[in-house]
Amino acid sequence: MRDDTQVSVLGPVPLRRPLGLTLDRPLVELIALMLLALLLIGAGLGLREPSNVDEERFLGVALEMLQNGSWIIPHRAGQIYPDKPPLFMWVVAFFIRVTGSPRVALFLPALIAGAVTTGCLYDLGRRLWNRRTGVIAALLFLACFQTYNVLRAGQLDGLLCLWIALGMYGLVRHLMAGPAWGWFYVACAAMGFGVITKVIGFLPLFMLLPYAWAVRKDWHGVGPVPREPWRWALGLAAMLAAVAVWAVPLAATVLLQGDAESLAYVRDVTLRQTAERYTNAWMHREPAWYFVANVIPEVWLPLVLGLPWLVPAWRRQLARRDGRVLVLLGWAVLIVLFFSLSTGKRKLYIFPALFGTVLTVAPLVPWLLRRWFGGRPRALRIFRWVAASWFVAWFVAGFVEPLKEGPNPHQAVMRAAAELTGGADLLLIDWREGHWLFARQPIVHFGFQSRAGVDEAARWLRSHPGAYALVPARELASCFVPDKARRVGGTSRDEWYVVGADADNGQCRSDLKPREFRFAWQSPL
Repeated sequence: MRDDTQVSVLGPVPLRRPLGLTLDRPLVELIALMLLALLLIGAGLGLREPSNVDEERFLGVALEMLQNGSWIIPHRAGQIYPDKPPLFMWVVAFFIRVTGSPRVALFLPALIAGAVTTGCLYDLGRRLWNRRTGVIAALLFLACFQTYNVLRAGQLDGLLCLWIALGMYGLVRHLMAGPAWGWFYVACAAMGFGVITKVIGFLPLFMLLPYAWAVRKDWHGVGPVPREPWRWALGLAAMLAAVAVWAVPLAATVLLQGDAESLAYVRDVTLRQTAERYTNAWMHREPAWYFVANVIPEVWLPLVLGLPWLVPAWRRQLARRDGRVLVLLGWAVLIVLFFSLSTGKRKLYIFPALFGTVLTVAPLVPWLLRRWFGGRPRALRIFRWVAASWFVAWFVAGFVEPLKEGPNPHQAVMRAAAELTGGADLLLIDWREGHWLFARQPIVHFGFQSRAGVDEAARWLRSHPGAYALVPARELASCFVPDKARRVGGTSRDEWYVVGADADNGQCRSDLKPREFRFAWQSPL
Protein backbone atom coordinates (compact mmCIF):
# COMPACT_ATOMS: atom_id res chain seq x y z
CA MET A 1 0.00 0.00 0.00
CA ARG A 2 1.38 3.41 -0.91
CA ASP A 3 2.06 6.15 1.62
CA ASP A 4 -0.56 8.58 0.30
CA THR A 5 0.51 11.44 2.55
CA GLN A 6 4.05 11.39 1.23
CA VAL A 7 2.92 10.90 -2.31
CA SER A 8 0.57 13.90 -2.10
CA VAL A 9 3.45 16.06 -0.86
CA LEU A 10 6.08 14.73 -3.22
CA GLY A 11 3.81 13.74 -6.08
CA PRO A 12 4.35 14.55 -9.76
CA VAL A 13 4.88 18.24 -10.39
CA PRO A 14 4.97 19.35 -14.01
CA LEU A 15 8.12 21.14 -15.08
CA ARG A 16 7.58 23.78 -17.71
CA ARG A 17 10.05 23.80 -20.52
CA PRO A 18 10.53 26.09 -23.55
CA LEU A 19 8.62 25.45 -26.74
CA GLY A 20 5.53 24.40 -24.80
CA LEU A 21 6.99 21.07 -23.62
CA THR A 22 5.75 19.70 -20.30
CA LEU A 23 7.60 16.98 -18.43
CA ASP A 24 6.51 15.28 -15.23
CA ARG A 25 9.16 15.39 -12.54
CA PRO A 26 9.11 11.58 -12.14
CA LEU A 27 9.94 11.25 -15.84
CA VAL A 28 12.83 13.70 -15.49
CA GLU A 29 14.13 11.78 -12.49
CA LEU A 30 13.75 8.47 -14.32
CA ILE A 31 15.73 9.72 -17.33
CA ALA A 32 18.39 11.32 -15.13
CA LEU A 33 18.91 8.15 -13.10
CA MET A 34 19.11 5.94 -16.19
CA LEU A 35 21.66 8.34 -17.72
CA LEU A 36 23.61 8.20 -14.48
CA ALA A 37 23.61 4.41 -14.72
CA LEU A 38 24.90 4.58 -18.29
CA LEU A 39 27.61 7.00 -17.19
CA LEU A 40 28.79 4.98 -14.18
CA ILE A 41 28.51 1.47 -15.61
CA GLY A 42 29.68 2.50 -19.07
CA ALA A 43 32.79 4.35 -17.85
CA GLY A 44 35.75 3.04 -19.83
CA LEU A 45 33.65 1.38 -22.51
CA GLY A 46 35.86 1.01 -25.56
CA LEU A 47 38.97 0.58 -23.42
CA ARG A 48 37.93 -2.81 -22.11
CA GLU A 49 38.98 -6.02 -23.78
CA PRO A 50 37.68 -9.53 -23.17
CA SER A 51 39.86 -10.41 -20.21
CA ASN A 52 38.61 -13.73 -18.80
CA VAL A 53 37.52 -17.09 -20.15
CA ASP A 54 33.81 -16.24 -20.05
CA GLU A 55 34.22 -13.04 -22.05
CA GLU A 56 36.59 -14.71 -24.54
CA ARG A 57 34.17 -17.60 -24.96
CA PHE A 58 30.99 -15.58 -25.49
CA LEU A 59 32.59 -13.11 -27.87
CA GLY A 60 34.18 -15.94 -29.83
CA VAL A 61 30.90 -17.85 -30.11
CA ALA A 62 29.11 -14.69 -31.32
CA LEU A 63 31.81 -14.02 -33.92
CA GLU A 64 31.67 -17.63 -35.07
CA MET A 65 27.90 -17.33 -35.43
CA LEU A 66 28.38 -14.35 -37.72
CA GLN A 67 31.04 -16.14 -39.73
CA ASN A 68 29.55 -19.63 -40.03
CA GLY A 69 25.84 -19.09 -39.38
CA SER A 70 25.73 -21.49 -36.41
CA TRP A 71 22.81 -19.63 -34.82
CA ILE A 72 20.73 -22.47 -33.36
CA ILE A 73 23.50 -24.72 -32.05
CA PRO A 74 26.46 -22.50 -31.12
CA HIS A 75 30.04 -23.54 -31.85
CA ARG A 76 33.44 -22.88 -30.34
CA ALA A 77 36.34 -23.28 -32.81
CA GLY A 78 34.24 -25.56 -35.01
CA GLN A 79 33.07 -27.76 -32.11
CA ILE A 80 29.58 -27.54 -30.56
CA TYR A 81 29.54 -25.32 -27.48
CA PRO A 82 27.10 -27.10 -25.14
CA ASP A 83 27.08 -25.07 -21.95
CA LYS A 84 24.55 -22.29 -22.51
CA PRO A 85 21.56 -21.36 -24.70
CA PRO A 86 22.48 -18.95 -27.49
CA LEU A 87 20.40 -15.81 -26.78
CA PHE A 88 23.24 -13.79 -25.23
CA MET A 89 25.50 -14.64 -28.16
CA TRP A 90 22.73 -13.59 -30.57
CA VAL A 91 22.50 -10.21 -28.86
CA VAL A 92 26.27 -9.74 -28.92
CA ALA A 93 26.35 -10.68 -32.62
CA PHE A 94 23.61 -8.12 -33.28
CA PHE A 95 25.60 -5.38 -31.55
CA ILE A 96 28.71 -6.38 -33.49
CA ARG A 97 26.76 -5.77 -36.69
CA VAL A 98 25.43 -2.45 -35.39
CA THR A 99 28.64 -1.05 -33.92
CA GLY A 100 31.30 -2.78 -36.00
CA SER A 101 33.31 -3.18 -32.79
CA PRO A 102 33.33 -6.61 -31.09
CA ARG A 103 35.08 -5.13 -28.05
CA VAL A 104 32.26 -2.63 -27.54
CA ALA A 105 29.42 -4.97 -28.52
CA LEU A 106 30.36 -7.54 -25.88
CA PHE A 107 29.68 -5.08 -23.03
CA LEU A 108 26.55 -3.37 -24.38
CA PRO A 109 23.93 -5.91 -23.16
CA ALA A 110 25.00 -5.49 -19.53
CA LEU A 111 25.20 -1.71 -19.89
CA ILE A 112 21.63 -1.53 -21.20
CA ALA A 113 20.50 -3.94 -18.50
CA GLY A 114 22.01 -1.69 -15.84
CA ALA A 115 20.13 1.35 -17.10
CA VAL A 116 16.83 -0.53 -17.39
CA THR A 117 17.20 -2.09 -13.93
CA THR A 118 17.93 1.34 -12.44
CA GLY A 119 14.77 2.70 -14.05
CA CYS A 120 12.69 -0.25 -12.84
CA LEU A 121 13.88 0.18 -9.26
CA TYR A 122 13.16 3.90 -9.31
CA ASP A 123 9.65 3.44 -10.67
CA LEU A 124 8.76 0.64 -8.26
CA GLY A 125 10.05 2.61 -5.29
CA ARG A 126 8.01 5.59 -6.42
CA ARG A 127 4.84 3.60 -6.93
CA LEU A 128 5.06 1.52 -3.76
CA TRP A 129 6.23 4.34 -1.49
CA ASN A 130 7.13 7.75 -2.95
CA ARG A 131 9.48 9.51 -5.36
CA ARG A 132 12.21 9.98 -2.79
CA THR A 133 12.21 6.24 -2.10
CA GLY A 134 12.47 5.56 -5.82
CA VAL A 135 15.50 7.81 -6.15
CA ILE A 136 17.17 6.23 -3.14
CA ALA A 137 16.50 2.69 -4.42
CA ALA A 138 18.13 3.52 -7.77
CA LEU A 139 21.14 5.15 -6.09
CA LEU A 140 21.58 2.24 -3.68
CA PHE A 141 21.67 -0.14 -6.62
CA LEU A 142 24.28 2.01 -8.36
CA ALA A 143 26.32 2.26 -5.16
CA CYS A 144 26.75 -1.49 -4.63
CA PHE A 145 29.99 -3.20 -5.54
CA GLN A 146 28.23 -6.15 -7.16
CA THR A 147 26.46 -3.90 -9.65
CA TYR A 148 29.79 -3.05 -11.28
CA ASN A 149 31.24 -6.49 -10.74
CA VAL A 150 28.43 -7.99 -12.84
CA LEU A 151 27.42 -5.22 -15.23
CA ARG A 152 30.87 -4.13 -16.34
CA ALA A 153 31.67 -7.67 -17.41
CA GLY A 154 30.96 -9.06 -20.86
CA GLN A 155 29.07 -12.07 -19.52
CA LEU A 156 25.57 -13.37 -20.05
CA ASP A 157 24.62 -12.54 -16.45
CA GLY A 158 24.35 -8.93 -17.57
CA LEU A 159 21.64 -9.80 -20.10
CA LEU A 160 20.05 -12.11 -17.54
CA CYS A 161 19.84 -9.08 -15.22
CA LEU A 162 17.71 -7.33 -17.84
CA TRP A 163 15.18 -10.16 -18.07
CA ILE A 164 14.97 -10.67 -14.31
CA ALA A 165 14.56 -6.93 -13.72
CA LEU A 166 11.71 -6.78 -16.25
CA GLY A 167 10.19 -9.94 -14.75
CA MET A 168 10.36 -8.45 -11.26
CA TYR A 169 8.98 -5.12 -12.44
CA GLY A 170 6.04 -6.63 -14.30
CA LEU A 171 5.09 -8.95 -11.44
CA VAL A 172 5.28 -6.19 -8.83
CA ARG A 173 3.20 -3.86 -11.00
CA HIS A 174 0.61 -6.63 -11.31
CA LEU A 175 0.63 -8.11 -7.81
CA MET A 176 1.28 -5.06 -5.66
CA ALA A 177 0.30 -2.00 -7.67
CA GLY A 178 -2.22 -3.56 -10.03
CA PRO A 179 -3.83 -5.53 -11.40
CA ALA A 180 -1.84 -4.75 -14.55
CA TRP A 181 -2.22 -7.63 -16.97
CA GLY A 182 -0.09 -6.00 -19.65
CA TRP A 183 2.89 -5.79 -17.31
CA PHE A 184 2.22 -9.34 -16.16
CA TYR A 185 2.58 -10.56 -19.74
CA VAL A 186 5.76 -8.50 -20.17
CA ALA A 187 7.11 -10.17 -17.03
CA CYS A 188 6.27 -13.65 -18.33
CA ALA A 189 7.85 -13.00 -21.73
CA ALA A 190 10.96 -11.56 -20.04
CA MET A 191 11.28 -14.68 -17.89
CA GLY A 192 10.99 -16.82 -21.02
CA PHE A 193 13.84 -14.91 -22.65
CA GLY A 194 15.72 -15.26 -19.38
CA VAL A 195 15.38 -19.03 -19.59
CA ILE A 196 17.03 -19.12 -23.05
CA THR A 197 19.74 -16.80 -21.79
CA LYS A 198 20.52 -18.79 -18.65
CA VAL A 199 17.98 -21.25 -17.33
CA ILE A 200 17.48 -19.40 -14.01
CA GLY A 201 15.57 -16.62 -15.78
CA PHE A 202 12.47 -17.88 -13.96
CA LEU A 203 13.67 -16.43 -10.61
CA PRO A 204 10.96 -13.70 -10.42
CA LEU A 205 8.40 -16.50 -10.01
CA PHE A 206 9.71 -17.02 -6.47
CA MET A 207 7.92 -13.78 -5.64
CA LEU A 208 4.60 -15.61 -5.86
CA LEU A 209 5.30 -17.55 -2.65
CA PRO A 210 5.49 -14.60 -0.22
CA TYR A 211 2.74 -12.88 -2.23
CA ALA A 212 0.39 -15.84 -1.74
CA TRP A 213 1.11 -15.79 2.00
CA ALA A 214 0.48 -12.03 2.20
CA VAL A 215 -2.84 -12.34 0.37
CA ARG A 216 -3.93 -15.32 2.43
CA LYS A 217 -3.16 -13.52 5.70
CA ASP A 218 -4.67 -10.24 4.48
CA TRP A 219 -1.50 -8.16 4.72
CA HIS A 220 -1.69 -4.63 3.37
CA GLY A 221 0.31 -3.36 0.42
CA VAL A 222 -0.54 -6.23 -1.94
CA GLY A 223 -3.41 -6.51 -4.36
CA PRO A 224 -5.98 -9.33 -4.34
CA VAL A 225 -5.52 -12.27 -6.68
CA PRO A 226 -7.47 -11.52 -9.87
CA ARG A 227 -9.80 -14.47 -10.41
CA GLU A 228 -9.41 -14.78 -14.18
CA PRO A 229 -7.72 -18.13 -14.85
CA TRP A 230 -7.58 -17.66 -18.60
CA ARG A 231 -5.54 -14.48 -18.16
CA TRP A 232 -3.06 -16.26 -15.93
CA ALA A 233 -2.83 -18.99 -18.57
CA LEU A 234 -1.95 -16.36 -21.17
CA GLY A 235 1.04 -15.44 -19.03
CA LEU A 236 2.29 -19.01 -19.22
CA ALA A 237 1.70 -18.91 -22.98
CA ALA A 238 3.77 -15.71 -23.25
CA MET A 239 6.62 -17.33 -21.35
CA LEU A 240 6.54 -20.46 -23.49
CA ALA A 241 6.36 -18.35 -26.66
CA ALA A 242 9.57 -16.58 -25.65
CA VAL A 243 11.29 -19.91 -24.97
CA ALA A 244 10.01 -21.19 -28.33
CA VAL A 245 12.01 -18.50 -30.15
CA TRP A 246 14.97 -20.83 -29.72
CA ALA A 247 13.40 -24.16 -28.67
CA VAL A 248 11.34 -24.63 -31.83
CA PRO A 249 14.21 -24.05 -34.31
CA LEU A 250 16.41 -26.24 -32.10
CA ALA A 251 13.91 -29.09 -32.19
CA ALA A 252 13.54 -28.75 -35.94
CA THR A 253 17.32 -28.74 -36.41
CA VAL A 254 17.82 -31.83 -34.26
CA LEU A 255 14.98 -33.70 -35.96
CA LEU A 256 16.31 -32.88 -39.42
CA GLN A 257 19.94 -33.66 -38.64
CA GLY A 258 19.36 -36.49 -36.19
CA ASP A 259 23.09 -36.83 -35.50
CA ALA A 260 24.60 -37.85 -32.19
CA GLU A 261 26.28 -34.47 -31.63
CA SER A 262 23.03 -32.50 -31.87
CA LEU A 263 21.26 -34.91 -29.53
CA ALA A 264 24.16 -34.70 -27.08
CA TYR A 265 23.95 -30.91 -27.22
CA VAL A 266 20.26 -30.97 -26.28
CA ARG A 267 20.91 -33.31 -23.36
CA ASP A 268 23.84 -31.22 -22.20
CA VAL A 269 22.17 -27.83 -22.33
CA THR A 270 18.85 -29.00 -20.86
CA LEU A 271 19.98 -31.50 -18.20
CA ARG A 272 23.69 -31.49 -17.44
CA GLN A 273 23.99 -27.69 -17.29
CA THR A 274 20.79 -27.31 -15.24
CA ALA A 275 19.65 -30.08 -12.91
CA GLU A 276 22.99 -31.89 -12.71
CA ARG A 277 24.94 -28.67 -12.23
CA TYR A 278 22.55 -27.63 -9.45
CA THR A 279 22.54 -30.92 -7.57
CA ASN A 280 26.05 -32.20 -8.27
CA ALA A 281 28.23 -29.35 -9.53
CA TRP A 282 31.68 -30.25 -10.84
CA MET A 283 33.15 -26.79 -10.19
CA HIS A 284 32.75 -23.80 -7.85
CA ARG A 285 31.78 -26.09 -4.98
CA GLU A 286 31.22 -24.12 -1.77
CA PRO A 287 29.53 -24.73 1.61
CA ALA A 288 25.89 -23.83 2.23
CA TRP A 289 26.78 -20.67 4.17
CA TYR A 290 29.01 -19.31 1.39
CA PHE A 291 26.70 -16.53 0.20
CA VAL A 292 25.72 -15.31 3.66
CA ALA A 293 29.17 -15.49 5.23
CA ASN A 294 31.53 -14.82 2.33
CA VAL A 295 29.71 -13.07 -0.50
CA ILE A 296 27.07 -10.67 0.81
CA PRO A 297 29.40 -8.90 3.30
CA GLU A 298 31.75 -8.16 0.42
CA VAL A 299 29.76 -7.59 -2.75
CA TRP A 300 26.77 -5.81 -1.21
CA LEU A 301 28.86 -3.03 0.23
CA PRO A 302 27.93 -0.36 1.27
CA LEU A 303 24.39 -1.71 1.77
CA VAL A 304 25.42 -4.26 4.42
CA LEU A 305 26.81 -1.55 6.70
CA GLY A 306 23.23 -0.67 7.68
CA LEU A 307 22.14 -4.22 8.56
CA PRO A 308 22.39 -3.79 12.37
CA TRP A 309 19.66 -1.14 12.10
CA LEU A 310 17.82 -2.52 9.06
CA VAL A 311 17.09 -5.99 10.45
CA PRO A 312 15.15 -4.69 13.49
CA ALA A 313 13.34 -2.19 11.27
CA TRP A 314 12.30 -4.94 8.85
CA ARG A 315 11.08 -6.99 11.80
CA ARG A 316 8.87 -4.09 12.93
CA GLN A 317 7.49 -3.64 9.41
CA LEU A 318 6.67 -7.32 9.16
CA ALA A 319 5.00 -7.17 12.57
CA ARG A 320 2.78 -4.43 11.11
CA ARG A 321 1.92 -6.84 8.25
CA ASP A 322 3.50 -4.75 5.51
CA GLY A 323 3.08 -6.91 2.42
CA ARG A 324 5.51 -4.82 0.38
CA VAL A 325 8.39 -5.76 2.65
CA LEU A 326 7.28 -9.39 2.93
CA VAL A 327 7.10 -9.91 -0.85
CA LEU A 328 10.29 -8.07 -1.83
CA LEU A 329 12.48 -9.14 1.06
CA GLY A 330 11.03 -12.65 0.99
CA TRP A 331 11.87 -12.86 -2.72
CA ALA A 332 15.47 -11.85 -2.01
CA VAL A 333 15.78 -14.41 0.79
CA LEU A 334 14.35 -17.17 -1.42
CA ILE A 335 16.91 -16.43 -4.16
CA VAL A 336 19.79 -16.64 -1.68
CA LEU A 337 18.32 -19.84 -0.20
CA PHE A 338 17.80 -21.39 -3.64
CA PHE A 339 21.44 -20.97 -4.62
CA SER A 340 22.71 -21.85 -1.15
CA LEU A 341 21.12 -25.29 -1.56
CA SER A 342 23.04 -25.87 -4.79
CA THR A 343 26.40 -27.61 -4.60
CA GLY A 344 27.97 -25.10 -7.02
CA LYS A 345 28.13 -21.41 -6.12
CA ARG A 346 29.49 -18.26 -7.73
CA LYS A 347 29.26 -14.75 -6.33
CA LEU A 348 27.17 -13.43 -9.21
CA TYR A 349 24.38 -15.99 -8.71
CA ILE A 350 22.68 -13.93 -5.99
CA PHE A 351 22.85 -10.62 -7.86
CA PRO A 352 19.06 -10.60 -8.56
CA ALA A 353 18.41 -10.73 -4.80
CA LEU A 354 19.94 -7.26 -4.62
CA PHE A 355 16.94 -5.83 -6.51
CA GLY A 356 14.39 -6.76 -3.87
CA THR A 357 16.75 -5.84 -1.06
CA VAL A 358 17.40 -2.25 -2.21
CA LEU A 359 13.66 -1.70 -2.56
CA THR A 360 13.13 -2.64 1.08
CA VAL A 361 16.14 -0.64 2.28
CA ALA A 362 15.30 2.57 0.37
CA PRO A 363 12.22 3.62 2.44
CA LEU A 364 14.29 3.27 5.62
CA VAL A 365 17.25 5.41 4.51
CA PRO A 366 15.77 8.78 5.64
CA TRP A 367 15.06 7.23 9.05
CA LEU A 368 18.59 5.81 9.19
CA LEU A 369 20.14 9.18 8.37
CA ARG A 370 18.10 10.88 11.10
CA ARG A 371 19.16 8.17 13.54
CA TRP A 372 22.81 8.46 12.61
CA PHE A 373 23.19 12.19 12.05
CA GLY A 374 20.14 13.81 13.68
CA GLY A 375 21.17 17.14 15.25
CA ARG A 376 24.64 16.93 13.68
CA PRO A 377 24.45 18.78 10.37
CA ARG A 378 28.23 18.74 9.92
CA ALA A 379 28.29 14.94 10.11
CA LEU A 380 25.47 14.77 7.57
CA ARG A 381 27.41 17.04 5.19
CA ILE A 382 30.45 14.78 5.52
CA PHE A 383 28.27 11.76 4.76
CA ARG A 384 26.98 13.43 1.60
CA TRP A 385 30.51 14.20 0.45
CA VAL A 386 31.56 10.62 1.11
CA ALA A 387 28.54 9.32 -0.85
CA ALA A 388 29.31 11.62 -3.78
CA SER A 389 32.97 10.59 -3.70
CA TRP A 390 31.92 6.93 -3.73
CA PHE A 391 30.11 7.41 -7.05
CA VAL A 392 32.98 9.44 -8.49
CA ALA A 393 35.35 6.62 -7.53
CA TRP A 394 33.25 4.09 -9.45
CA PHE A 395 33.32 6.35 -12.51
CA VAL A 396 37.09 6.78 -12.34
CA ALA A 397 37.59 3.05 -11.76
CA GLY A 398 35.87 2.38 -15.08
CA PHE A 399 38.84 4.01 -16.84
CA VAL A 400 41.58 2.86 -14.49
CA GLU A 401 40.72 -0.86 -14.41
CA PRO A 402 41.10 -1.51 -18.18
CA LEU A 403 44.44 0.33 -18.21
CA LYS A 404 45.60 -1.58 -15.15
CA GLU A 405 44.64 -4.96 -16.66
CA GLY A 406 46.35 -4.16 -19.95
CA PRO A 407 45.84 -6.10 -23.18
CA ASN A 408 44.82 -9.74 -23.14
CA PRO A 409 48.06 -11.79 -23.12
CA HIS A 410 46.58 -14.37 -25.51
CA GLN A 411 46.58 -11.69 -28.19
CA ALA A 412 50.39 -11.31 -28.06
CA VAL A 413 50.88 -15.08 -27.86
CA MET A 414 48.82 -15.78 -30.97
CA ARG A 415 50.30 -12.86 -32.91
CA ALA A 416 53.82 -14.11 -32.19
CA ALA A 417 52.80 -17.66 -33.12
CA ALA A 418 51.49 -16.51 -36.50
CA GLU A 419 54.67 -14.53 -37.18
CA LEU A 420 57.02 -17.37 -36.23
CA THR A 421 55.12 -20.02 -38.21
CA GLY A 422 54.36 -17.93 -41.27
CA GLY A 423 50.64 -18.50 -40.82
CA ALA A 424 50.86 -22.29 -41.16
CA ASP A 425 48.36 -24.62 -39.48
CA LEU A 426 48.75 -24.47 -35.71
CA LEU A 427 47.74 -27.37 -33.45
CA LEU A 428 46.39 -26.34 -30.03
CA ILE A 429 46.59 -28.59 -26.98
CA ASP A 430 45.47 -27.77 -23.46
CA TRP A 431 44.08 -24.58 -24.93
CA ARG A 432 41.64 -21.99 -23.69
CA GLU A 433 39.22 -19.63 -25.40
CA GLY A 434 41.77 -16.83 -25.70
CA HIS A 435 43.94 -18.91 -28.03
CA TRP A 436 41.00 -19.44 -30.35
CA LEU A 437 39.59 -15.90 -30.10
CA PHE A 438 42.89 -14.22 -31.01
CA ALA A 439 44.12 -16.81 -33.53
CA ARG A 440 45.60 -15.26 -36.66
CA GLN A 441 46.10 -18.48 -38.62
CA PRO A 442 44.24 -21.76 -39.18
CA ILE A 443 44.04 -23.75 -35.95
CA VAL A 444 43.56 -27.46 -35.34
CA HIS A 445 42.49 -29.05 -32.05
CA PHE A 446 41.16 -32.32 -30.68
CA GLY A 447 38.27 -30.82 -28.76
CA PHE A 448 38.02 -28.41 -25.89
CA GLN A 449 39.50 -29.95 -22.71
CA SER A 450 40.34 -33.09 -24.68
CA ARG A 451 42.41 -35.85 -23.06
CA ALA A 452 44.77 -35.69 -26.05
CA GLY A 453 47.95 -33.92 -24.98
CA VAL A 454 51.56 -33.46 -25.92
CA ASP A 455 51.97 -37.14 -26.96
CA GLU A 456 49.22 -36.73 -29.51
CA ALA A 457 50.71 -33.41 -30.66
CA ALA A 458 53.99 -35.16 -31.47
CA ARG A 459 52.19 -37.90 -33.39
CA TRP A 460 50.13 -35.33 -35.32
CA LEU A 461 53.21 -33.30 -36.30
CA ARG A 462 54.86 -36.41 -37.75
CA SER A 463 52.00 -36.67 -40.24
CA HIS A 464 51.86 -32.90 -40.80
CA PRO A 465 55.51 -31.85 -41.20
CA GLY A 466 54.61 -28.39 -42.50
CA ALA A 467 52.49 -27.52 -39.47
CA TYR A 468 53.30 -26.46 -35.91
CA ALA A 469 51.95 -27.00 -32.40
CA LEU A 470 51.48 -24.61 -29.52
CA VAL A 471 52.69 -26.35 -26.36
CA PRO A 472 52.71 -25.23 -22.70
CA ALA A 473 56.15 -25.09 -21.08
CA ARG A 474 55.30 -27.65 -18.38
CA GLU A 475 54.82 -30.39 -21.03
CA LEU A 476 57.40 -29.33 -23.57
CA ALA A 477 60.41 -31.46 -22.62
CA SER A 478 58.50 -34.75 -22.45
CA CYS A 479 58.13 -34.97 -26.23
CA PHE A 480 60.17 -32.15 -27.76
CA VAL A 481 63.69 -30.78 -27.70
CA PRO A 482 63.43 -27.48 -25.76
CA ASP A 483 66.30 -25.90 -27.73
CA LYS A 484 64.29 -26.30 -30.94
CA ALA A 485 61.14 -24.72 -29.48
CA ARG A 486 60.44 -21.01 -29.82
CA ARG A 487 58.82 -19.07 -27.02
CA VAL A 488 55.81 -16.95 -28.03
CA GLY A 489 54.76 -15.51 -24.67
CA GLY A 490 52.99 -16.24 -21.44
CA THR A 491 49.46 -16.19 -20.03
CA SER A 492 48.18 -16.63 -16.51
CA ARG A 493 48.27 -20.40 -16.96
CA ASP A 494 51.69 -21.03 -18.50
CA GLU A 495 54.48 -20.05 -20.87
CA TRP A 496 53.83 -21.10 -24.45
CA TYR A 497 56.18 -22.45 -27.12
CA VAL A 498 55.81 -23.19 -30.82
CA VAL A 499 57.33 -26.43 -32.04
CA GLY A 500 57.60 -28.06 -35.44
CA ALA A 501 58.14 -31.67 -36.47
CA ASP A 502 61.91 -31.11 -36.31
CA ALA A 503 61.67 -30.60 -32.51
CA ASP A 504 60.34 -34.14 -31.91
CA ASN A 505 62.62 -36.02 -29.48
CA GLY A 506 61.19 -39.38 -30.57
CA GLN A 507 60.20 -40.43 -27.08
CA CYS A 508 56.42 -40.08 -27.37
CA ARG A 509 53.97 -42.48 -28.94
CA SER A 510 50.19 -42.31 -28.88
CA ASP A 511 47.52 -44.82 -29.79
CA LEU A 512 44.74 -42.25 -29.52
CA LYS A 513 42.99 -41.22 -32.69
CA PRO A 514 40.93 -38.25 -31.57
CA ARG A 515 38.67 -36.33 -33.86
CA GLU A 516 40.25 -33.25 -35.40
CA PHE A 517 38.52 -29.89 -35.51
CA ARG A 518 39.75 -27.20 -37.87
CA PHE A 519 38.91 -23.53 -37.71
CA ALA A 520 40.14 -20.24 -39.14
CA TRP A 521 38.89 -16.69 -38.69
CA GLN A 522 38.11 -14.89 -41.91
CA SER A 523 38.83 -11.58 -40.14
CA PRO A 524 41.07 -12.15 -37.11
CA LEU A 525 40.26 -10.03 -34.08
